[in-house]
Amino acid sequence: MSGSPDTRSLVSASSQLNLMEIDTIDDKEFDIPQVDTPPTLESILNEPENEEEPFILEDTCLLNTENIDAHSCETSSLASSDSGDPTHLKRKRKTVELSTTVHGSVLRHSILKGISAQIVSAADKVDAGLPTAVTVSGVIVVGTSHGLALVFDLNQALRLCLGSTATGAEYGAVSALSINHDCTRLLCGFAKGHITMWDLANGKLLRTITDAHPPGTAILHVKFTDDPTLAVCNDSGGSVFELAFRRVMGMRTCESRCLFSGSKGEVCNVEPLLTAPDLKDHPITQYSLLAMASLTKILVIGLKPSLKVWMTFPYGKTDPTSVPQLAWQFVPVQKVVNPVLAFCRGDTIHFLLVKKDETGTIHVIKQRQLQLNCDIISLNWINSRTLVVMDSGEKLRVVDRPSQEELENLDVAEVQLVYNSSHFKSLATGGNVSQALALVGEKACYQSVCSYAGQMVLLGTKSAHIMTLRNWRERVDCLLKQERFVEALSLAWSFHEGTAKAILGLFGDPAKRKGVVADKMVEILFQYVERSVKKCPEHGKIQVMEQHFQDMVPVMVDYCLLLQRTDLLFNQLYTRLVENCVARGIFLESLEPYIVSERLGCVTAPVMRDLLTHLQDNNMMDSVENCLIHLDITSLDIQQVVQMCWDNQLYDAMIYVFNRGMNDYINPMEKLFQVIAPPLREGKALTDEQVVMGNKLLVYISCSLAGRAYPLGDIPEDLVSQVKNQVFEFLIRLHSAEAGQEEELYPYIRTLVHFDTPEFLNVLALVSTSLQTQLVSQHTFEDFKNDKQALEYQQRIVDILLKVMVENSEFTPSQVGCLFTFLARQLAKPDNTLFVNRKLFDQVLEFLCSPDDDSRHTERQQVLLELLQVGGVVQFDEGRLLGLAEKAEFYQICEFLYEQKHLYDKVLDCYLRDPLRKEEIFNYIHNLLSMPGYSSEEKHCVWDSALLHIAELVTLDPAKSADLVAMHFPEEVRPIITRLQDDLLVFQFLRCVLDQREGPNPQALLRLSPDLHELHIGLLCRFSPRQLTDFLKASQDYRLEEAIQITEQYQLHEATAYLLEKKGDSNGAFQVLLKTLKDKLSAVTSEKRSEEEGETEREEESPLQRVEGSLGDIIALCHRSSQSLNQEQRGVLWFPLLEAMMSPQKLLKGPDTRTTSEVLKELTMKVLNSMSSFIPLPAIIQRILQDPVYGKGKLAEIQGLILGMLETFNYEQTLLETTTSLLNHDLHWSLSHLRAAVSRGLHPRQDHCNICLQQYKRRQDSPDEIIIFSCGHLYHCQCLQRKGSGHAEPRLLQVWSCYKCLSSQRGRGGVTTETGRGRTTSLAQTKVTSREAGEEGRKVFAETTLDPQQSQSWDQLRCLYRGPSRLAILSEISHCHGNEKAGLLNPSQPGRGSIFHSENFQLKLSPPPSVEE
Repeated sequence: MSGSPDTRSLVSASSQLNLMEIDTIDDKEFDIPQVDTPPTLESILNEPENEEEPFILEDTCLLNTENIDAHSCETSSLASSDSGDPTHLKRKRKTVELSTTVHGSVLRHSILKGISAQIVSAADKVDAGLPTAVTVSGVIVVGTSHGLALVFDLNQALRLCLGSTATGAEYGAVSALSINHDCTRLLCGFAKGHITMWDLANGKLLRTITDAHPPGTAILHVKFTDDPTLAVCNDSGGSVFELAFRRVMGMRTCESRCLFSGSKGEVCNVEPLLTAPDLKDHPITQYSLLAMASLTKILVIGLKPSLKVWMTFPYGKTDPTSVPQLAWQFVPVQKVVNPVLAFCRGDTIHFLLVKKDETGTIHVIKQRQLQLNCDIISLNWINSRTLVVMDSGEKLRVVDRPSQEELENLDVAEVQLVYNSSHFKSLATGGNVSQALALVGEKACYQSVCSYAGQMVLLGTKSAHIMTLRNWRERVDCLLKQERFVEALSLAWSFHEGTAKAILGLFGDPAKRKGVVADKMVEILFQYVERSVKKCPEHGKIQVMEQHFQDMVPVMVDYCLLLQRTDLLFNQLYTRLVENCVARGIFLESLEPYIVSERLGCVTAPVMRDLLTHLQDNNMMDSVENCLIHLDITSLDIQQVVQMCWDNQLYDAMIYVFNRGMNDYINPMEKLFQVIAPPLREGKALTDEQVVMGNKLLVYISCSLAGRAYPLGDIPEDLVSQVKNQVFEFLIRLHSAEAGQEEELYPYIRTLVHFDTPEFLNVLALVSTSLQTQLVSQHTFEDFKNDKQALEYQQRIVDILLKVMVENSEFTPSQVGCLFTFLARQLAKPDNTLFVNRKLFDQVLEFLCSPDDDSRHTERQQVLLELLQVGGVVQFDEGRLLGLAEKAEFYQICEFLYEQKHLYDKVLDCYLRDPLRKEEIFNYIHNLLSMPGYSSEEKHCVWDSALLHIAELVTLDPAKSADLVAMHFPEEVRPIITRLQDDLLVFQFLRCVLDQREGPNPQALLRLSPDLHELHIGLLCRFSPRQLTDFLKASQDYRLEEAIQITEQYQLHEATAYLLEKKGDSNGAFQVLLKTLKDKLSAVTSEKRSEEEGETEREEESPLQRVEGSLGDIIALCHRSSQSLNQEQRGVLWFPLLEAMMSPQKLLKGPDTRTTSEVLKELTMKVLNSMSSFIPLPAIIQRILQDPVYGKGKLAEIQGLILGMLETFNYEQTLLETTTSLLNHDLHWSLSHLRAAVSRGLHPRQDHCNICLQQYKRRQDSPDEIIIFSCGHLYHCQCLQRKGSGHAEPRLLQVWSCYKCLSSQRGRGGVTTETGRGRTTSLAQTKVTSREAGEEGRKVFAETTLDPQQSQSWDQLRCLYRGPSRLAILSEISHCHGNEKAGLLNPSQPGRGSIFHSENFQLKLSPPPSVEE
């Protein structure tokens, strides 16, 4: 047992901080506002337990301290499975993704076999019972359920067996254990409340303490402090006591002091701050801090020099079954080691930092909290950065505090953890604990989990277990044993970079650490390559083998490059992989992304040759090009590479090889010109490939002249000037190297101009700007000389361009214009160095303004305009330019020149003459008149010109012309009308001007005189008579008499009738419309006769439709007029209309007129229905019977009219009866419920008056009247009278109001004064007379009366049911339809309307609402 690795792990563990690592700490995390003066103990004890204080996150910065280093040794236990996910590797030709974090197995789980065997043996042999508690220091002590304490040394040998079963029978089970700091004393707490102290050197019992706390409670915790004479205990009553050990005259004593009473809140966990030997001089240790966890809050108190509360912190809302946890740890912060308290209840861990500043003030600071998705039942620090928590599912979670990252998750259910539930329930003393504490005790395991020196011991029912941090090498090897090479490399790389968590075993400076880890990674890589080759599937599809190496080879490449070990990659790993052809191909393909990203800049010659050969054999030419332009190719066969690039159209690579391999910048251009020049010279269209080559050529020339390498990088500084001169000389060559007799001069410049003139000129512009900038900034004569020479070359190219393009007709106007635009821009620059003969500009002007050439008119004008806009106007004679532009109809050029001369009136002429830009003249005039910057004379000149062309403007767009007038010169309307000779133009202009009055723009409002409105009315009569009536209705500015004369002149009867009615002459309007109706009716009869003769003409609207429309207008007029007429005057209106409708029907005879006759009868019925609201029914029937058409015929002829009126009468009669029945039913229902409410008995709330507070039968001599309200309040009648809560009403004796309810309403800010509307008055006020003599106290009801409120019951019921009554619905319906469709129901009341003709009306019968009794 002495050689057990578990014991060596215990012995070798170190609890000291590595202070050498403090310099790397981030100082930001703890730079938090300090806590104010801490509260006193009395204030904390007097706080209510349910008080909550919200937690405020003070700072979110993380600690960057290194871990506490401790040694650990191998164990024989199996490694726990890794909780990290494997690194995701991207597939073929992709770099490896390293963002996935791998932690490996952080904890080593071992069984303390010697101790476990002794626990089982003691239970069997000496009846020690089951284990109940454990503690670790220099020894390991296990308490049992039969009162024994088994003491083991660090070799797991049983040294002492303290106590006896007899003692256990008296004291109960061991419920708590504690060892002092020098491992000489042991405190044992028992389930029945006893505490014993033992000497661990000889096993002698030193003290038995029985009166330290109230009897009948179990000891939950007993803990030594740093002072060996001071300890604390916590019992099942929730109280905390301080135990002070004394030895006086050889007598050992113990004095007890209550620190926290369970009556103020039950404490279930205590944790003193224990200090390591090397931190004994820490300024905090002198205060002997103690943390206490109650069921609602955390308290931090100081025991020395006097009792003082330093901090309280409430949990907030938590699960009542959650177990409070406490754990202290010294943490290096801001180059000083300070204690941090971690505490939790539930799933959130909080941290408190305790520090002492320079002034000696103690601060307790809240820090960033840690949220875990589990119910925590155990919390322990394993070092200053790492926490180990256990959840209620018995899973250990290793958490890195600074990053709040969970490193590992271990299931320890097999341990069969011991719980302390029986002690929390105090079963040994009768279970006299609170329900809240018993609920917490269900998951309490305080005495079964303890940590010491970076290790954690778990006590099971039959075994003891230890959890230790693995060192870094062991964590990597654990993954290698499982052949998880990718994860092992990822974890090792995190150790290399210092990003790993819970690092153990790495010492020295960072460089030394990296070297140690790098050696380990190299070893892993060798193992990985051997495994990848040996484990390669030998049989099956080739895709399986490819996938195998695609998963492995990129990982090797990536980590070799991360370690900067290309020698390892190419000389050793590649040598091993090249044995397999598939592995070789995957390896070579995986190099490309690293080459392109320039992570791999140098490849050995053999690998480079293999790479190019492989990519070419697999037709991966794009990859070849990508690799070539990023690598040093001096070790390759240049001619072979160039030929390969040319054959496979790898032009970028070819240029790169020429430039970098041979310092040749001219040959690439010659090769590209040889391809694109012939088709351009022959006028053929270029292929897509040739277009790509031409674009590359332009970019290459631009880069070369700017000193940039193509396709990336820079030209070496000593070659920049030489390359520029070579490129310039190449471009200005008279002939190419392989020139034929037919080749024109300057072939290269010609080719570039033909290929893309604008882009070639842009290249020259960029080069010119660059050269001028460099010329200004040069400091040496040599630099000045080189750039000056380059400028001379540029002038030479410009001269060549002028000679080639101006003297040759093969170039388009756009191309020539581009050239001169470029030149104009260059000449306009202040630092220009180019010279151009002005005569050339004149030639270009003649060429562009040639009036004989109608082709490309817009293009030539646009080119010339751009030339002028960039400053070319200074190169021309403006007078000559203007003349040429007018001849060529270049109106934009003329506009440009006129604007420069401020001749804005002539600009208007240009707009009007330009057919493409006529519409823009309105915006131009508006902007010029509205915008600042123009003088009043200029604006007036423009307006005079606009007035001069007003006819053209109105013809162009009347609406925009009207807008312009209304916005700028509204007083010019009459002169404009005078200028407009055409009546149609006047009409269009006036219509738009007057329509604007209805528009949304307030500035467009015009107040025109009546004569202009009347002029517009006359024009409407001529050009748009259908819009006349709408205009008359909308406008109010015309004179009625003149308007009537105009409409009569043009015989527009509808408009005339409207004006007469507006004037007040309803009869005149009726006569006009009646005449129109008769004319249309006569047209109907004449049409029938014409149809018989075959002379009918087709029109858009049939005569019957015109009759129906005219009839609708006249009926509407009669409706409006009848409201203000007497009965006789109404007959004068309606009977002629009825006669006019009936008289034409006698002219319709024969079968062909049947349809027309039926339509006319329907229209006649419409008239009758409309009349019924204003004319008595007998008069209507009499007039019908007197008509020759209806009166002389048979009854069948008028049967339809009579039956129609009878049907209406029957329907409305039925409707009236149904409505009356519904209303009667509703009234009966309402009154019956009101009667039931009034007659219901009332039950008083009290048996005394609510005013005098005496019982209502207080007097024996005479009866006393009392009043009970429906609210339940009872009063003496005399008391209410004194308070003034009653008032007399006519026809009633007295009306009472509840005094108490009325007073409460007044107190709330308002009481209704309307009787019956408030709740203070009872619906049933009952006077009760109390009689004692002869009737033995019976209550006699005197009389029941109804007050005026009961007469308003209908209103109260309607408010109660929150809905409209049926009466209201029917009233609304009849009101809505009364003025629209008149009925035949009651001739004596013409105001009543019929709803018979309403198609949307539906009578819905529904039962009354139900009421809860």
